[in-house]
Amino acid sequence: MALKPLLRLGLGLLAGAGLGLAWWKLVGCRTGTCPLTATPLRAGLYGAVMGLIWALTSRQP
Repeated sequence: MALKPLLRLGLGLLAGAGLGLAWWKLVGCRTGTCPLTATPLRAGLYGAVMGLIWALTSRQP
């Protein structure tokens, strides 16, 4: 039963990182002045943090 919360956190991290990279690829920051999405690494990390926050704060069914 302890695997379910870890799976939820892992999926939140992966989904967030994927969405962050997709944001960088599709929208991005053409000038390089956007602090959160200027590089793929920053965009992925920012998305992973947002995904982790979502996984921690969302209700479980």
